[in-house]
Amino acid sequence: MELGGAHLRALVELARCGTMTAAAAALGYTPGAISQQIAQLERTAGAQLIRRAGRRVELTDAGHTLVVHAGRILQAQAEAAAAIERTRTEIAARLRLGVFGTAAAAFLPPALRWLAEHHPGVRVVSQEVDVDQAHAEVSAGRVDLALGLDYPDAPLARDEASELVRLHSERFSLAVPAASAPPEGTSWRLTELADRDWILPAAHTYYGRAVRTACRRAGFEPRVVHEVTDTATSLAMVGAGLGVAPLTGLMLRLRSEGIVPVPLDDLVERHVVVAVRAAVRGRPSVEVLIEALRRAATGKSSPSGV
Repeated sequence: MELGGAHLRALVELARCGTMTAAAAALGYTPGAISQQIAQLERTAGAQLIRRAGRRVELTDAGHTLVVHAGRILQAQAEAAAAIERTRTEIAARLRLGVFGTAAAAFLPPALRWLAEHHPGVRVVSQEVDVDQAHAEVSAGRVDLALGLDYPDAPLARDEASELVRLHSERFSLAVPAASAPPEGTSWRLTELADRDWILPAAHTYYGRAVRTACRRAGFEPRVVHEVTDTATSLAMVGAGLGVAPLTGLMLRLRSEGIVPVPLDDLVERHVVVAVRAAVRGRPSVEVLIEALRRAATGKSSPSGV
């Protein structure tokens, strides 16, 4: 009995999500494709694996048994691929990388240039993902790695299917309009900003929650007059005099016109991370991609490798 990896992954995701629609969305397929994969798996296994229960799908006893073994089979396949890759003299592989807007603009190009010079056999296919869903995209197997942001005041979710690798840490300062910037060398405490208009992402985002938590720790609720997710847009609004916004070095790479960074005495920070699917963590190609991303995140990546 030969069990295909794609079919097993569909069954595992169906067991996790409970519906064909949710499993299809998680894997990037249509519900019809998931249904066909499960049907093929049932023919191969010679047993009914699922049954309908209203809008949801339940596993049969055979389905539950196969899900347990499916995890082991998929893990064994990943370990075999990693072992084969380690026997090669040249590191070569195709990896799927999830990126978000700021990271894609700031350091995906230098990371890929460094890879092209030092490990041309590693091909990276990128796709944009929600920065708050980096770990979920990896855990679901939609990408092998995904760039994300982890905040001490609002940490990303963790699970056994993925691992977070820290690439770089950034301390927040504050972006203020150049027209109303304080004298050079000035720093502010968060408590001095209670009466300012703020530009922040929504409170339900990790970023929005982290900044609000830091402000509450300082004794006030930030007066958010504009809820904006896109970093370049929020900094443009600061430059137009519409409020203040948190700022890091990575953000400053996107826009510096019309704004002035003002240091914060309070320690508010975030970590640039890459979520890695546990099943592929030991592959040499994954390690060199992580190294390329780390170099780019810290500003050490260049065509010459310096």
